[in-house]
This record gives sequence, C-alpha cells and structure tokens, in this order.
Amino acid sequence: MDEKLIKTIGLVAGILTASSLLPQLVKTIKTREAEDVAPFMFWMLVSGTGLWTFYGVLRDDLPIIITNAFSFSLNIVMLILRKHYTKDA
Repeated sequence: MDEKLIKTIGLVAGILTASSLLPQLVKTIKTREAEDVAPFMFWMLVSGTGLWTFYGVLRDDLPIIITNAFSFSLNIVMLILRKHYTKDA
C-alpha cells in the first residue's frame, strides 16, 4: 500500500478519534456543568495521549504526533472546565 495513503488513513482515524471529545466539551461549555464528568478518566486519557505523542516523536510519525497532541489538548481543556464548573472544586 502507498505510504502516503497509509499516513492519510492514520491521520483521518486519529482526527476522528481525537474529535470524539468535542461534543462533551461543547455541552460542558454550554451548560456550565461538569460534575458528572469523571476526572480520573480524563487523567488517564491525558497520560495515554501524552505517551502516544511521545511515541510518535520517537518514531517520527507525524499523524500520531498531530492527532494525539490535539487529543491531549482537548483532554486538558476538559479537566480545566471540570475544575472551573464543579461546585466542590
């Protein structure tokens, strides 16, 4: 299979996976409620996507780097929103 096609498939798959958090972010911003959001899950995702990004750097694999860095950023934003919108924070 063509290397460019393989990278494109990886990039599209990563973008779709990383973007799956966007509906939750939008809902949290609109409702200004995040108490039902489990912070441990997002800490796990931050850890995992951080390691995937590092792995991508080690392998010099741009689709892995870009999509996981994007996902890492979204998960950090979600943790910030949870802290900001949770009453007991």
